[in-house]
Amino acid sequence: YVNTSAAVKAESDIGCTSANAVKVVNALHENEIIFVPDRNLALYVADHTEKKIIPWNGYCPTHHLILPGDILLEKEEHPEAQVLVHPECRPEVVVLADKVLSTAGMLKYAAQSDGREFIIGTELGLLHRLRKENPQKKFYPATAYAVCPNMKMNTLGSIIRALEKNEHVIKVPENIRSRAKLTLDRMLEAGRGD
Repeated sequence: YVNTSAAVKAESDIGCTSANAVKVVNALHENEIIFVPDRNLALYVADHTEKKIIPWNGYCPTHHLILPGDILLEKEEHPEAQVLVHPECRPEVVVLADKVLSTAGMLKYAAQSDGREFIIGTELGLLHRLRKENPQKKFYPATAYAVCPNMKMNTLGSIIRALEKNEHVIKVPENIRSRAKLTLDRMLEAGRGD
């Protein structure tokens, strides 16, 4: 999965994103795939392929906070709203969704949909962008608790400081960088034709 470290990518045969995971897996010649690190995304992919998926027992803590009861409660309060959830959500949340989409997929779908109300099952920060890009539509969080502390570490101020001072250089050893790049190159090749 693309959100893993360079070291994990270096040990992997191919990478994927939440948007292209099913396509990448279906493009592989192998019939058994060990899918790391997100169990929920692996289970979603397993439902959309003939291949045997062996899920790693990890998960996104933020998406894991979204519970079926959250979706049911929001649906009760907003019965006309479509439920859009990320494939990293628990399987019991995914089955309650009208659409299962990556964050980019949610942005595109919300903009193109005739729907006027949406319950969003992903990191809370996406709602700001959805509301900004679609002011005529209503967006409700599946839960107020789906906040990723890692994503919130990046602020406009910290990005400006990093660019101005160039102090925090990330160095990846060449043997890891080159192998990780192969993983990403294979992912891009598998995704060609879109």
